[in-house]
Amino acid sequence: MNQTASTDESPAGQQALQHIGHDGHSGPDNPQPHQGGTGMKHKHMNHGDMEHGAGHGGHDHGAMIADFLRRFWICLILSVPVVAFSMMFQELVGYQLDFPFREPLVVVLASFIYIYGGWPFLTGMVGELRTRQPGMMTLVAVAITAAYTYSVAVSFGWLRGMDFFWELATLIDIMLLGHYLEMKSVAGASRSLELIVQMLPADAHKVEGDKINDVKVDTLNESDVVLIRPGERVPTDGEVVEGDSSVNESMLTGESIPVQKGPRDSVIAGAVNGEGALRVRVTHKGEDSYLNKVVRMVEEAQNAKSQTQTLADRAAGWLTLISLSVGLLTLLAWLISGKEVSFAVERMVTVMVTACPHALGVAIPLVVAISTAISAQKGLLIRNRTAFEEARKITAMVFDKTGTLTEGEFGVNRIKVLVPDMDEATFLSMVAALEQPSQHPIAQGIVREAKKRDLDLPGISDFQSITGKGVSAMVAGQRVLVVSPGFLKEAGIEQPHDAFGSGAETVVFVLIDDQIAGYVALADKIREDSKEAIQRLQESGIKVYMATGDNQKVADAVAKELGLDGVYAEVLPDQKVNVVKDLQKQGQFVAMTGDGVNDAPALAQANVGIAVGSGTDVAAETADIILVNSRPTDITNLVEFGRATYRKMIQNLFWATGYNVVAIPLAAGVLYPNFVLSPAIGAVLMSASTVIVALNAQLLKREMK
Repeated sequence: MNQTASTDESPAGQQALQHIGHDGHSGPDNPQPHQGGTGMKHKHMNHGDMEHGAGHGGHDHGAMIADFLRRFWICLILSVPVVAFSMMFQELVGYQLDFPFREPLVVVLASFIYIYGGWPFLTGMVGELRTRQPGMMTLVAVAITAAYTYSVAVSFGWLRGMDFFWELATLIDIMLLGHYLEMKSVAGASRSLELIVQMLPADAHKVEGDKINDVKVDTLNESDVVLIRPGERVPTDGEVVEGDSSVNESMLTGESIPVQKGPRDSVIAGAVNGEGALRVRVTHKGEDSYLNKVVRMVEEAQNAKSQTQTLADRAAGWLTLISLSVGLLTLLAWLISGKEVSFAVERMVTVMVTACPHALGVAIPLVVAISTAISAQKGLLIRNRTAFEEARKITAMVFDKTGTLTEGEFGVNRIKVLVPDMDEATFLSMVAALEQPSQHPIAQGIVREAKKRDLDLPGISDFQSITGKGVSAMVAGQRVLVVSPGFLKEAGIEQPHDAFGSGAETVVFVLIDDQIAGYVALADKIREDSKEAIQRLQESGIKVYMATGDNQKVADAVAKELGLDGVYAEVLPDQKVNVVKDLQKQGQFVAMTGDGVNDAPALAQANVGIAVGSGTDVAAETADIILVNSRPTDITNLVEFGRATYRKMIQNLFWATGYNVVAIPLAAGVLYPNFVLSPAIGAVLMSASTVIVALNAQLLKREMK
């Protein structure tokens, strides 16, 4: 098996890369819009759009970068004679070079540079005008067309004056080079996401009876069994059926420590197997795999527009209109003042080139593309960009307890049977039988205890899950419920007075035919990083609360040890929404962390909803952000990443708009005759501002380590 298979070799990788996007220069050189493997339709976007951030991946973008470089070199070579033969340049430098057909030769060379070098901008203008969104390409195309048309008219004697073909040639050269450098700078934005996709191997060792055959990953079906040898990448999501090994999932979940895997454990496509061989039954393939869900989710987040992006888009649109208007006004103002036409046209061209909103167009999308891709690698999946950016506003954080602030690894401490003639073993086997289908940490703790005692579990029927409250089933003709303290409180059933011994214990109660039959007390250890996470949040001015279905005694014990600002105990999941509402009424900007299903109302009500403990289930529809792991420090990192992202956005907006405030008046000639900004220098400044914005966005990677 090729452990480092590229996306070229891997059909699954190629399919996943379709989710990443494409750069959007309109024109015949570029791919048409298509529908990717997920069914999402990708909009064909212009150069300054989101695709700069999210879509510079794959062969299309590489070919586009190469095309710009090729056009630059060809135009640069042809520009040498155009500049050397220009009478204006000769007068400026102080030499004379004239010969028959000099002027027609210059016109031919300049025409080729205008058409060949200006083609990406001209076709880009057509695309922008078709969508009624004039932008950077329109400005550049209008500027070079005005310069070219005026110079041709002068050369043929239709207008009096001096052509500036040499300025036109150098302007196009600089614009091509600037675009090439800018595209190279922003190409790294999707690199993190591409690295995730490249983790998919192309081949798998399929087990067929006594034989093992190498097959393409995309030919595997659910329930097929594959062999994963030591050191190989896991080819597909699956469940271990044989073998034990440590598996490195760090690039997928952010979990730095390899996870030990054995029979019935899940493995994720793209993870690296350790020292042991594993046989894995395929559970998800293709679009349903965890990896593709991550790619799809990151791409959706990158393509979605937040409030900040909408503001930047509006600013870019207005800047385009202002630039066109100021350019025309500059032309008229200089003509009315009596300046020659060539000077007035040159000022108009300089204004339009200098004022291109390209830097503004990539300022926000590029930051978002980088932050969402890096966050995904660190186990933070962003579904709602606006919520992610608004993480900086959080003033109150509400944590669920089990599996988030605590390890969720429950051990049975005490068992109390209140039914006469029923022994503890029978009682425990009955409870374990009901809890066996559940993945909740408490349920798993009870099942583990039954396994330790080698108990035979009775058959059950009519199993029902009571969301956030417990489970019920028929056992030997009796309706048995295993429920939380909150259920008893809601039902008006009195709890046994001795149920809660230690403050650190969690208790579940058993009802048989609506009568309390006993309880099981379990203990859950507080996570090592919980205290650090809470301290970091509090130091940043955020109040931290806990909402749990556990009894008040357990909740108070945990809250005291962690130093929480408040605690809400014995609340059912559907009641947690009231906790969030109450805090919001107090003027708090609330983030809620909880289970993606049970805590859905509270997650939806919160200003920022964070689903934790979801593992490979990235379908928590009500959450804005999904944490692959349940570590409290991940939530702290999320807040810090959100603040860093917003800070970088503001910096980029400053660079992109501040440049125009200074450059446009200079381009219009307000300091004439003391200082005149040439079209070429204006193009250099415009390209430099875009590259600065792109490089500044790349610095976000350091802040998100």
